[in-house]
Amino acid sequence: QVQLVESGGGVVQAGGSLRLSCSASGRSVSLNTFSWYRQAPGEERELVAAMTNGGNVIYADSVRGRFRISREKTMKTGYLQMDNLNPGDTAVYYCKVRHLGYDFWGQGTQVTVSS
Repeated sequence: QVQLVESGGGVVQAGGSLRLSCSASGRSVSLNTFSWYRQAPGEERELVAAMTNGGNVIYADSVRGRFRISREKTMKTGYLQMDNLNPGDTAVYYCKVRHLGYDFWGQGTQVTVSS
């Protein structure tokens, strides 16, 4: 059974920073290919950042230069460093991992940016 747990969300003022964590547990699961998504109220879930097995990364245009995706060498914990946050970043943030051909999601962590 694969389990992903996000943490690190909270309320921050515009211009502030947060670091989200994604911890993976379960038989043989690792964050070799994982990504962060977010979903704002009334909006569709959107890709924020992704990292491949080889370490290549992609970012949504709206966060490039402000957010950084990374992971531990153990491949069990991943991060999303978010700097210079603005109210448009307010959303529930989800971690997703591709494992044995299936996508697994965490429960999400709320990020609220006040102006």
